[in-house]
Amino acid sequence: MQTAIQQVADQGRWMHDLMRRLFPICRSLTGPGNRETLAILAEDIDLSVVEVASGTDVFGWTVPNEWRPRSAEIIGPDGVCRARFADNNLHLVNGSEAIDREMDLDELLPHIYSLPNAPDLIPYVTSYYHPHWGFCMTDAEKQALPAGRYNVKIDVESLPGHLVYGEAVLPGASEREVLIDTYICHPSMANDNLSGVVVAAALYRALAALPDRHFTYRFIFVPETIGSLCWLKNNEHSAVGNVHAGLVLSCVGDDGPHTYKKSRQGSTEIDRLAASVLRDAGETLDFFPNSGSDERQFCSPGFDLPVGMLSRTYPGKWPYYHTSGDTVERIKPEVLAGSLETCLRMTLGLEANARRYRRTDPRGEPMLSKYDLYHRQNVRMNTNDDSERLQRGALMWLLNLADGENSLLDIAERSGADVVDLAALAERLVDVGLLSAEAPAAE
Repeated sequence: MQTAIQQVADQGRWMHDLMRRLFPICRSLTGPGNRETLAILAEDIDLSVVEVASGTDVFGWTVPNEWRPRSAEIIGPDGVCRARFADNNLHLVNGSEAIDREMDLDELLPHIYSLPNAPDLIPYVTSYYHPHWGFCMTDAEKQALPAGRYNVKIDVESLPGHLVYGEAVLPGASEREVLIDTYICHPSMANDNLSGVVVAAALYRALAALPDRHFTYRFIFVPETIGSLCWLKNNEHSAVGNVHAGLVLSCVGDDGPHTYKKSRQGSTEIDRLAASVLRDAGETLDFFPNSGSDERQFCSPGFDLPVGMLSRTYPGKWPYYHTSGDTVERIKPEVLAGSLETCLRMTLGLEANARRYRRTDPRGEPMLSKYDLYHRQNVRMNTNDDSERLQRGALMWLLNLADGENSLLDIAERSGADVVDLAALAERLVDVGLLSAEAPAAE
């Protein structure tokens, strides 16, 4: 486990390069951009592509037609081409209908979206389920549009086809599953949510490299909301019942501290692990249903799964959220590596917490120097070395609470130590004969 965490820094550049490759692709709820994205991910992870036909009813939602954009532009009375899709795919309202006709500026303006409070940024606007056409541009450009006749062209197709999502499974000794969800539907925005996509891909690679796994890990790369609903519909009587814990990854690439939004239940193992991991370097929020991502579907009352959401700055609060300012250049490899490490600490914490430890002789404190666990040069441990003092404290808590009843998470919560670090320390104590390890209970 420690080795997996130590190798995290090396993955930052790999994730950033993958993000740069995926960034230009125009994704939506459906369409060729999603297939292209999944094909690229399948180069590094064993990904299966699942198709759900347009028109399928999913808990009252309807899977939309495939949206296939080809080109879009506005040509003004001065002959200048504006809001050209080929220059930035945010210029076209995602899900827009086709149009090809002339109109006056007054008729065009209600179909142009901008951000008066951020006049140099292009907004991200969608119209998935209601017929509409539209463009997005900077407010500075919108305010400078000259009066006159405009030629408005949007060349798109909307045809019956399929919604697609990707699924990859890493088998473990247990059929109990850890679900990792992230969404692939956003076009050309790095933090929202290519950061979640590349961190999930790197997490898959790290967990795949473990010599053994207790839990089975299921990764799904879905269009947000409708995609997770499709997965729930397809797996309602199979994988859904095996979910032991889950994480939704959203906006994990900005430089803010990590934020974890709890599951609806609020005190599940993953909720407690997240609070432990983020104790000194993040924030945990209680569940709420009015914003967020796919955790709202997994935590709906008919499923009520133990799934939380991990982000950095909470979605919607980052200044470049849903704008052309959300670029690859604003995302740093070391930040992606930090998000991967947090995900690893949570998932490896689940692995570690599946095992119980018990003192081989629980009577009194063991003589630590006998096992080279006590510094003879400083018998009273009057040291100013914080890391040494913390390790000493974790060691003593572990020896006191390892009674076969307390989990490593129980011990971490009482001691303030990290679960993964406690697991490494526990294995060392097993090696010297002070603890015995009990295999996870059959599930």
